[in-house]
Amino acid sequence: MSRKPYQPSMPADWWLKHPAYRFYMLREATVLPLLFFIGSLLYGLYCLSQGEASWLVWLSWLQQPWVMALNGLALVASLFHAFTFFRLFPQVMPLRVGSRTLPAGWMIAGQWFGVLLVFLALWWLLGAYHVIN
Repeated sequence: MSRKPYQPSMPADWWLKHPAYRFYMLREATVLPLLFFIGSLLYGLYCLSQGEASWLVWLSWLQQPWVMALNGLALVASLFHAFTFFRLFPQVMPLRVGSRTLPAGWMIAGQWFGVLLVFLALWWLLGAYHVIN
């Protein structure tokens, strides 16, 4: 005769009972506007492959206020996700130089500096492209 393992009940609102759980769920929910953004970009690539008329329809769709608002929300969500990840990174993966551990503040600042460098590189590339065309 075998016994069933104990399975505690998990109410549907378990995450509402503690601030840390609510924060965790908010962080995980940042994927929703990002899914819209990624889907929008993939559809734009599809439209680009279908010709100029399809591409222009997609560009006009992007200019609708609700699409711009969702894309803005996706930007805020991605920055929030990066902020929380950068803050946790020194605890999850401390970097050592010799026998010393890099201070958490340096690691976080270095990650944001990397984000700034990527942003500036993209800005420069788009500016160079605009000058050529």
